Amino acid sequence: MDTIVICSGGLDSVSLAHKVAGEGTLRGLLSFDYGQRHVKEVEFAAACAKRLGVPHKIVDISGVGAALSGSALTDDVEVPDGHYAEETMKITIVPNRNAIMLTIAFGMAAAEKADAVAAAVHGGDHFIYPDCRPGFVEAFQAMQDKALEGVAEVRLYTPFLTGSKADIVTEGAKWGTPFAETWSCYKGGDVHCGRCGTCVERREAFHLAGVDDPTDYVDAQFWKAATGVA
Repeated sequence: MDTIVICSGGLDSVSLAHKVAGEGTLRGLLSFDYGQRHVKEVEFAAACAKRLGVPHKIVDISGVGAALSGSALTDDVEVPDGHYAEETMKITIVPNRNAIMLTIAFGMAAAEKADAVAAAVHGGDHFIYPDCRPGFVEAFQAMQDKALEGVAEVRLYTPFLTGSKADIVTEGAKWGTPFAETWSCYKGGDVHCGRCGTCVERREAFHLAGVDDPTDYVDAQFWKAATGVA
């Protein structure tokens, strides 16, 4: 089953890329420039593709992203500090982002005669991001079955869908993912800030998984207060 992995360069998608490569089905990596605050993580996606010896495509949909205004990830809006479970994190939603990216990915997979598109959505995303939930994944697959009927059969592979971020760290370690070669921070500085939602979730995941976190953080202790860890 030849699989195209949507890879942002973050911990989740790079771990997924290594998993798919380990399973022997990796066709290539696909990244998107949707006008996000920074594209630093795309550099990590490119490095992942090189490391795994597969093609890496970057699709520019920044014009589309500009129309999806109001998010801290695309506009000049301050990225909030804290855990994803907090109401303030809804400012990081980019409306329909995954639906748009997946639609493009499925079209490319059909054109290239790939069998599947893999996405690293996981249970930790469900609280805040509707296009990461099982209901969305099921509905999207049904829609694509109709959209590509008689043209191609492409499956949406989401092995982390009901798992936690800690489960991804555990799985990533199993497949030899070099976690230091991934980027999560929304703020895009020289090192991870340690305070934004994705930094807090990242640090907590390593803690819960019992895996050493190789990441450098500006504030390496903030996650404890944000998650209630003593």
